[in-house]
Amino acid sequence: MRNNQQKFQDYLLKEKNYSLHTALAYGKDLDFFSKFLEDNFDRIPLEEVSYTLIRSWIVIMVDAEMSSVSVNRKIASLKAFYKFLLKTKQIEVNPLTKHKALKTPKKIQIPFSEEELNNVLHHMHYKEGFEGFRDKLIIDLFYTTGIRRSELIGLQISNVDVSGATIKVMGKRNKERLIPLLPVIVEQIKAYILERKQLKVIIDANFLFLISNGNKLNETFVYRLINDYFSNVSEKVKKSPHMLRHTFATHMLNHGADLNSIKELLGHSSLASTQVYTHSSLAELQNVYRNAHPRNQK
Repeated sequence: MRNNQQKFQDYLLKEKNYSLHTALAYGKDLDFFSKFLEDNFDRIPLEEVSYTLIRSWIVIMVDAEMSSVSVNRKIASLKAFYKFLLKTKQIEVNPLTKHKALKTPKKIQIPFSEEELNNVLHHMHYKEGFEGFRDKLIIDLFYTTGIRRSELIGLQISNVDVSGATIKVMGKRNKERLIPLLPVIVEQIKAYILERKQLKVIIDANFLFLISNGNKLNETFVYRLINDYFSNVSEKVKKSPHMLRHTFATHMLNHGADLNSIKELLGHSSLASTQVYTHSSLAELQNVYRNAHPRNQK
C-alpha cells in the first residue's frame, strides 16, 4: 500500500531522526522496486512480496551492470521498510531476514600528505579580503577538526565558542558534539568574522560561512572550493571535503592519537566506522618499518 510507504518515511523522519534527504532516498529506492513489481508481476503489493521476487530484482540489477554498492543500498532501503512493517505488525515475516549483501571491492583511499596540506595552507595564494580569509579557514577547519561538509555548511555563529575554543556541530541523526579548536584556528575565526562584517549584504546572518552575496554555503560550492585549491598541489583523483576528513583521521593516527578519541571527534556511532582509517596508517607504519629496521639496511 502506498500509505505504508508514506508512514515509513514519517517513521524515518520523526522516530529515527533521519534527514529529509535520507528519507527521500529510501523512498526512491522503494519506488524503484515498486516499478519493477508493476512491470513484471502485475502490481503485487509490497507487503506480499517473497524473497524469490526480490532475488529476481537483484539479478536484473546485476545484469544491468549496476554496482554492488548501489544494489546493496537499494536492498538496505527495502530491508528497513520490511523491518518497519514487521514492527507495526503488518507482516509476520521479513522476506529479507536471511539476505546477504553482495560483496563489494574495498578501496583504500589515499589521504593528502602533510606536505600537500602544508603547501595549500602556507604557500598558496589566497584572495585579499573576505573570500581569502573564508577559503583558508574552511580548509583549515576541515583539516583540524575532521567535520563533515554538511556540518561545516550548517555551522552557525552561535555554535562557535571563541573563548572556550570549541565548536558545536550537528552530526548525523541530529546528534550534537563539541569539537576543540586549535589556537591558530580561533585566531583565524576572529579575523574572518571581522572580514565578514564588511559584507554589504548578509542574508543568512545566523550561519558562520557565507558566499560573497550573503547567502550560506551550498554543497557544490564547498566541493569546488576544496577541489580547486588541492588541484594545484595534488594529482590524486579524489579531492573532496570528505578526503580532508579522511586526511584528518589518518594524520592523527600517524602522530599517535588513539582510535577512540578519533571516533569521538569524527562523531562516529561505532568504532567500526573509524577503523577504515587504519588502512592508511598501516601503510605509513609499513613505510617507517622498512626504512628503520636494521635488517633492511643491508
